[in-house]
Amino acid sequence: MALAEAGAGGRLLLWPRVLLFGDSITEFAFQENGWGAYLAERLVRKCDVVNRGLSGYNTRWAKLILPRLISKSTGTESTVAVTIFFGANDSALKDLNPKQHVPLEEYAANLKSMIQYLKSVDITEDRIILITPPPLQESAWEKECLAKGDKLNRSNATTGQYAQACVQVARDCGTEVLDLWTLMQKNQDFSSYLSDGLHLSTKGNSFLAAQLWARLEKKLSALPSLLPYWHDVDHRNPEASLL
Repeated sequence: MALAEAGAGGRLLLWPRVLLFGDSITEFAFQENGWGAYLAERLVRKCDVVNRGLSGYNTRWAKLILPRLISKSTGTESTVAVTIFFGANDSALKDLNPKQHVPLEEYAANLKSMIQYLKSVDITEDRIILITPPPLQESAWEKECLAKGDKLNRSNATTGQYAQACVQVARDCGTEVLDLWTLMQKNQDFSSYLSDGLHLSTKGNSFLAAQLWARLEKKLSALPSLLPYWHDVDHRNPEASLL
């Protein structure tokens, strides 16, 4: 009964949240040594890190889903950051993978549409981070395709065009951007960042996590830890510390 009264009295604790929205590279982010798990560990007791990765999805589908994931009624004031991480599927070659392919201009327009939607529900530009697709290691991904009876259905050069478009959208819309495609290729042999030529390896997850944390830490450093450290709880009168 006391717990019910506390809840009814408006004492419910609402954790701020970071929303990760993307394709399979986001969906896999909470696997062992994943980049999402890295963020969650560093934000424990400060933020919930919410994974909304959808394997195989492109921006054409994502812009339809986004309003079902977040709206004013879902407490957007508590959403302190959103990552939008698409392009690996959009950039699939049209002739070989028409289901996932999205034309370059439409890809850019879809990203802008998602940013505009977030702004319409009061998530400002400074809380949005776009992430470009990583580079594609063609020989490794070709092996994956051949094993399924398919031809190589992506190219690194094409992926780079989508990455550049993502960077330009961020400039046009005033959001931050993490240009993973460029950053990973500063090391000429970027294959170690990828597990199969497309998805991230342990090293790639670590690289993305470090790059993203450098941007998020500035935004989230002022957030307090929720509830006192156990040593600071008055054990004789815990209500005084916890309610």
